Amino acid sequence: MTAAPEPATELDTQFSSPGAVATPWAAARQVLQDAEIFWLSTVRPDGRPHVTSLIAVWVDDAPWFTTGPTERKARNLAANPVCVLTTGTNALSEGLDVVVEGVALRVTDHGTLQRVADAYAAKYPEPFHFTVEDGGFVGGAMAFRIRATKAFGFGRGAAYSQTRWRFEGA
Repeated sequence: MTAAPEPATELDTQFSSPGAVATPWAAARQVLQDAEIFWLSTVRPDGRPHVTSLIAVWVDDAPWFTTGPTERKARNLAANPVCVLTTGTNALSEGLDVVVEGVALRVTDHGTLQRVADAYAAKYPEPFHFTVEDGGFVGGAMAFRIRATKAFGFGRGAAYSQTRWRFEGA
Protein backbone atom coordinates (compact mmCIF):
# COMPACT_ATOMS: atom_id res chain seq x y z
CA MET A 1 0.00 0.00 0.00
CA THR A 2 1.32 3.45 -0.84
CA ALA A 3 1.84 6.00 1.90
CA ALA A 4 -0.90 8.55 2.44
CA PRO A 5 -0.05 12.10 1.38
CA GLU A 6 1.34 14.30 4.13
CA PRO A 7 -1.33 16.53 5.67
CA ALA A 8 -1.16 20.31 5.44
CA THR A 9 0.56 21.63 8.57
CA GLU A 10 -0.18 24.91 10.33
CA LEU A 11 1.02 26.42 13.61
CA ASP A 12 -1.68 28.25 15.56
CA THR A 13 0.33 31.19 16.91
CA GLN A 14 -2.57 32.31 19.12
CA PHE A 15 -2.04 29.23 21.32
CA SER A 16 1.72 28.82 20.91
CA SER A 17 4.72 30.34 22.66
CA PRO A 18 6.63 33.09 20.85
CA GLY A 19 9.13 31.46 18.52
CA ALA A 20 7.37 28.07 18.56
CA VAL A 21 7.38 26.06 15.36
CA ALA A 22 4.82 23.66 13.93
CA THR A 23 5.30 20.04 14.91
CA PRO A 24 6.04 17.86 11.87
CA TRP A 25 3.40 15.23 11.08
CA ALA A 26 6.12 12.57 11.38
CA ALA A 27 6.46 13.37 15.11
CA ALA A 28 2.70 13.09 15.65
CA ARG A 29 2.57 9.85 13.67
CA GLN A 30 5.35 8.45 15.88
CA VAL A 31 3.34 9.32 19.01
CA LEU A 32 0.31 7.53 17.51
CA GLN A 33 2.42 4.49 16.64
CA ASP A 34 4.12 4.24 20.04
CA ALA A 35 1.33 5.14 22.50
CA GLU A 36 -0.11 2.27 24.48
CA ILE A 37 -3.29 3.94 25.77
CA PHE A 38 -5.74 6.12 23.85
CA TRP A 39 -9.10 7.76 24.56
CA LEU A 40 -11.90 7.44 22.04
CA SER A 41 -14.71 10.00 22.04
CA THR A 42 -17.98 9.18 20.30
CA VAL A 43 -21.48 10.64 20.38
CA ARG A 44 -24.46 8.75 21.80
CA PRO A 45 -27.64 8.68 19.69
CA ASP A 46 -29.19 11.26 22.06
CA GLY A 47 -26.24 13.64 21.47
CA ARG A 48 -24.40 13.12 24.77
CA PRO A 49 -20.65 12.48 24.54
CA HIS A 50 -19.04 9.18 25.45
CA VAL A 51 -15.31 8.76 26.17
CA THR A 52 -13.50 5.51 26.86
CA SER A 53 -9.90 4.41 27.08
CA LEU A 54 -8.67 1.70 24.74
CA ILE A 55 -5.65 0.33 22.95
CA ALA A 56 -4.96 1.04 19.28
CA VAL A 57 -2.47 0.27 16.53
CA TRP A 58 -1.17 2.09 13.45
CA VAL A 59 -1.69 0.14 10.20
CA ASP A 60 -1.80 1.38 6.59
CA ASP A 61 -1.17 5.01 7.63
CA ALA A 62 -4.14 5.13 10.00
CA PRO A 63 -5.07 4.41 13.61
CA TRP A 64 -7.16 1.29 14.29
CA PHE A 65 -9.13 0.09 17.31
CA THR A 66 -11.41 -2.80 18.12
CA THR A 67 -14.70 -3.12 19.98
CA GLY A 68 -17.41 -5.64 20.59
CA PRO A 69 -20.71 -5.12 18.77
CA THR A 70 -22.70 -4.49 21.97
CA GLU A 71 -20.25 -2.02 23.53
CA ARG A 72 -21.38 1.61 23.87
CA LYS A 73 -18.75 2.88 21.41
CA ALA A 74 -19.89 0.38 18.74
CA ARG A 75 -23.53 1.38 19.19
CA ASN A 76 -22.58 5.05 19.03
CA LEU A 77 -20.53 4.57 15.86
CA ALA A 78 -23.38 2.66 14.20
CA ALA A 79 -25.54 5.78 14.60
CA ASN A 80 -22.79 8.37 13.96
CA PRO A 81 -19.29 7.31 12.81
CA VAL A 82 -17.65 10.66 13.67
CA CYS A 83 -15.13 10.26 16.48
CA VAL A 84 -12.02 11.68 18.13
CA LEU A 85 -8.98 9.61 19.16
CA THR A 86 -6.60 11.17 21.69
CA THR A 87 -3.29 10.17 23.23
CA GLY A 88 -0.37 11.92 24.87
CA THR A 89 1.16 12.56 28.21
CA ASN A 90 -0.07 13.91 31.52
CA ALA A 91 3.11 15.96 32.10
CA LEU A 92 2.86 19.74 31.84
CA SER A 93 6.53 20.38 31.09
CA GLU A 94 7.16 17.93 28.23
CA GLY A 95 5.60 15.77 25.57
CA LEU A 96 3.19 15.91 22.69
CA ASP A 97 -0.54 15.27 22.89
CA VAL A 98 -2.19 14.23 19.63
CA VAL A 99 -5.90 14.51 18.85
CA VAL A 100 -7.23 12.90 15.66
CA GLU A 101 -10.69 13.87 14.39
CA GLY A 102 -12.27 11.65 11.79
CA VAL A 103 -14.70 8.95 10.81
CA ALA A 104 -14.50 5.38 12.11
CA LEU A 105 -14.92 2.89 9.28
CA ARG A 106 -15.56 -0.78 10.06
CA VAL A 107 -13.30 -3.03 8.00
CA THR A 108 -14.11 -6.67 7.23
CA ASP A 109 -11.47 -7.60 4.61
CA HIS A 110 -9.64 -10.72 5.80
CA GLY A 111 -6.16 -9.65 4.62
CA THR A 112 -6.47 -6.21 6.19
CA LEU A 113 -7.80 -7.67 9.44
CA GLN A 114 -4.83 -10.04 9.54
CA ARG A 115 -2.43 -7.08 9.29
CA VAL A 116 -4.32 -5.39 12.14
CA ALA A 117 -4.21 -8.59 14.24
CA ASP A 118 -0.48 -8.89 13.56
CA ALA A 119 0.05 -5.27 14.63
CA TYR A 120 -1.78 -5.88 17.92
CA ALA A 121 0.28 -9.02 18.56
CA ALA A 122 3.53 -7.11 17.90
CA LYS A 123 2.59 -4.16 20.13
CA TYR A 124 0.60 -5.62 23.04
CA PRO A 125 0.87 -8.72 25.24
CA GLU A 126 -1.87 -11.31 25.67
CA PRO A 127 -4.85 -11.06 26.02
CA PHE A 128 -4.78 -8.39 23.30
CA HIS A 129 -4.12 -10.80 20.43
CA PHE A 130 -6.77 -11.46 17.80
CA THR A 131 -7.61 -14.25 15.37
CA VAL A 132 -9.44 -13.26 12.18
CA GLU A 133 -12.81 -14.91 11.58
CA ASP A 134 -15.82 -14.01 9.42
CA GLY A 135 -15.09 -10.32 8.79
CA GLY A 136 -13.99 -9.67 12.36
CA PHE A 137 -12.14 -11.42 15.15
CA VAL A 138 -12.92 -14.58 17.11
CA GLY A 139 -15.30 -13.62 19.90
CA GLY A 140 -17.08 -11.05 17.74
CA ALA A 141 -14.75 -8.05 18.04
CA MET A 142 -14.93 -5.62 15.13
CA ALA A 143 -12.05 -3.55 13.73
CA PHE A 144 -12.36 0.14 12.89
CA ARG A 145 -9.98 2.33 10.91
CA ILE A 146 -10.14 6.06 11.56
CA ARG A 147 -10.10 8.12 8.37
CA ALA A 148 -8.65 11.36 9.71
CA THR A 149 -10.08 14.69 8.64
CA LYS A 150 -7.82 16.80 10.85
CA ALA A 151 -5.56 16.40 13.83
CA PHE A 152 -4.03 18.62 16.47
CA GLY A 153 -0.72 18.43 18.28
CA PHE A 154 -0.15 20.15 21.60
CA GLY A 155 3.59 20.34 22.23
CA ARG A 156 5.16 21.14 25.59
CA GLY A 157 8.74 21.68 26.63
CA ALA A 158 10.97 24.69 25.98
CA ALA A 159 8.00 26.17 24.08
CA TYR A 160 4.31 25.37 23.90
CA SER A 161 2.87 24.83 20.45
CA GLN A 162 -0.44 24.01 18.85
CA THR A 163 -0.20 22.46 15.41
CA ARG A 164 -3.11 21.60 13.12
CA TRP A 165 -2.88 19.02 10.34
CA ARG A 166 -5.54 18.92 7.62
CA PHE A 167 -5.84 15.77 5.57
CA GLU A 168 -6.52 15.56 1.85
CA GLY A 169 -10.20 15.40 1.04
CA ALA A 170 -11.22 16.72 4.45
